Amino acid sequence: MYSLAVRRGRVPRQDAEAVPCLLELALLHPDPDDMDWLVPTSPQEVMTRLLRGIHDEVSASQRRMGSAMAAFEWYAALRPQASGVEGTAIRVLDGAVRIHAALDEATEVCRTEVLTIQPGGIRPEHELTEGVHRALALRARGVRMRDLYTHVARHGQGLLNYLELMGESVQARTLDEVIDRLILFDRAVAFIPANADRTMALELRHPALVQYLVTVFERLWRLAIPLRAPLPDTGIEGISHREQSIAALLAEGHQDAVIAERLGISVRTCRAHIARLSETLKAASRTQLGVRIAQVGLDRARPSPEAAVVSLPDQESRTAR
Repeated sequence: MYSLAVRRGRVPRQDAEAVPCLLELALLHPDPDDMDWLVPTSPQEVMTRLLRGIHDEVSASQRRMGSAMAAFEWYAALRPQASGVEGTAIRVLDGAVRIHAALDEATEVCRTEVLTIQPGGIRPEHELTEGVHRALALRARGVRMRDLYTHVARHGQGLLNYLELMGESVQARTLDEVIDRLILFDRAVAFIPANADRTMALELRHPALVQYLVTVFERLWRLAIPLRAPLPDTGIEGISHREQSIAALLAEGHQDAVIAERLGISVRTCRAHIARLSETLKAASRTQLGVRIAQVGLDRARPSPEAAVVSLPDQESRTAR
């Protein structure tokens, strides 16, 4: 019905009564010249309005995650006064050997699901090889796995080889940026880094903390794009999806190094994209670039593949959020 309205310019009000969501979502509105007819709202206008809050939602989740991790680090520094034995709700794992042993133990008892978030850019081959034995053991027991990466990880052949090896047992999606590393087994135990160089980790078994991390993962997963699906077109000639992501972060006032870290690229690559943005938008300075970014709408939230509002011809149905 919406497609018909877009093609014809308007549709009779009575024809649209069977699909009241079109009026509820403001996809159609009364024709001021004839109230018995409904005219379509611009798809771009509707998309912008409905998706405006998605970027804020992701940013808020990332801030809450940062606060939670800061709290975990503080708790990790505490030691029982009596016996010196660590508690079971939050356990500090010091060193790679102890971390890998705990991951192997969790892998052995896992029976249903593993959720992971892998930040950074292209995954090094040694990191992928390091955990293959766990992944194969999980696949053999029918455990389902879902992995979140940054968009940059799409360009790593090692990751593509890993996903081909694992087949349908692993689903992978990507986002412009994700939170720090997270591994969840059966929604019962979680592992997160405990320091910047990841030589220490926290093993979390407290139900409230684990459920919180599961919620964070599921919200990011809903916003992410399947790894095999193409990234959305920016709608602006000469500007790639990555450059659009960089433009949005520039508009928020972030420095090059911060943008590079959040998107999983090098500072050098980030600056090359910024230079191309400046050239495309004909900006002679950083200040002018910020103005140009706002003028063309690159400072607004970027739509996800699950954030369309209606079924489009010859495309899968997508749901507005």
